[in-house]
Amino acid sequence: MHSFGKGISAPALPYRRTPPTWLKTTPEELVEHISKLARKGLTPSQIGVTLRDSHGIPQVKSVTGNKILRILKTEGLAPAIPEDLWHLIKKAISLRKHLEVNRKDRDGKYHLILIESRIHRLARYYRLKQQLAPTFKYEASTASTLVA
Repeated sequence: MHSFGKGISAPALPYRRTPPTWLKTTPEELVEHISKLARKGLTPSQIGVTLRDSHGIPQVKSVTGNKILRILKTEGLAPAIPEDLWHLIKKAISLRKHLEVNRKDRDGKYHLILIESRIHRLARYYRLKQQLAPTFKYEASTASTLVA
């Protein structure tokens, strides 16, 4: 968004939407396992990485028919703030903390403006899609309470 790159890198999902024949996990077991990982405090993407690397489940959607976030929403375990917005806010907080110590860092100041404009744009999108409260507003002074 705020760069010159025009990369074509993208994930390549398998063409077949059916679960692999070698996978013996049932959808019910998988939903239970996802819920257990969410209760431990893992984010949806961390759950996906854990299932892929440790349990050999390539795509949750092909097994259960639902994505991880949808499963978490039905279980009532979905995060209050969407994950991508949460990470941007976390990045802005750490950069703001850096700028308190290093006041002359003009490049950091510039990139903080870019990060915060991305936060505002994403928050506007999520308010429009009603995934955030209509009163949600990012403010640098109260941002650390959102991430904590």
